[in-house]
Amino acid sequence: MKNILVWDWPVRLGHWLMVGGFILAWLTSESETWRLVHAFSGSVVIAVALFRLPWGFIGSRYARFVDFVRGPGSVVDYLRSLIRLEPDHHTGHNPAGGWAIMLLLALGIATGLVGWAMYNELGGEWLEDLHEGLAATMLTVVFIHVAGVISGSLLHGENLVRAMITGHKQGSPEEAIPSARPLAAIFLLVWVAAASWWLAS
Repeated sequence: MKNILVWDWPVRLGHWLMVGGFILAWLTSESETWRLVHAFSGSVVIAVALFRLPWGFIGSRYARFVDFVRGPGSVVDYLRSLIRLEPDHHTGHNPAGGWAIMLLLALGIATGLVGWAMYNELGGEWLEDLHEGLAATMLTVVFIHVAGVISGSLLHGENLVRAMITGHKQGSPEEAIPSARPLAAIFLLVWVAAASWWLAS
């Protein structure tokens, strides 16, 4: 096992943009003064999630959905290995983490689009209730995801948060991705800036 490149730049950058966007949107959710900031930060979440969907098919090896989206049986098996304190090692996302990611992407898009409809006064109070419910559900999934990251880091003996910053994890040399795809990361930044400006304007 060596320190190898696993996460490309779009995955890492998109992850932290979603983290920042969600936190900022949550902190400004009850303030009319910060309404524009709330709308912009929510738009960042939508834009990143929309980028992540095609990147799940054309991105580098561990960014692709086919690499980490598994059936319920695989998720149960992984959770059982966690309970035994002998978790199965996955170079990319583990099966449970994979489903958390899919949920967060779906909730990020749904929550953001409902919020966008509210922002543009396209619905009544029921939209506000739906928006708050979706946001609360997303926060719950975030907490579960963070708990999984902490437990996985401790049980695997590797810092998964640092891995999502540096892009490197433990694995065999032949499992490394050949490139961090920096040009795609530049496209992501341009896309997020443009889409967020349009959605929040």
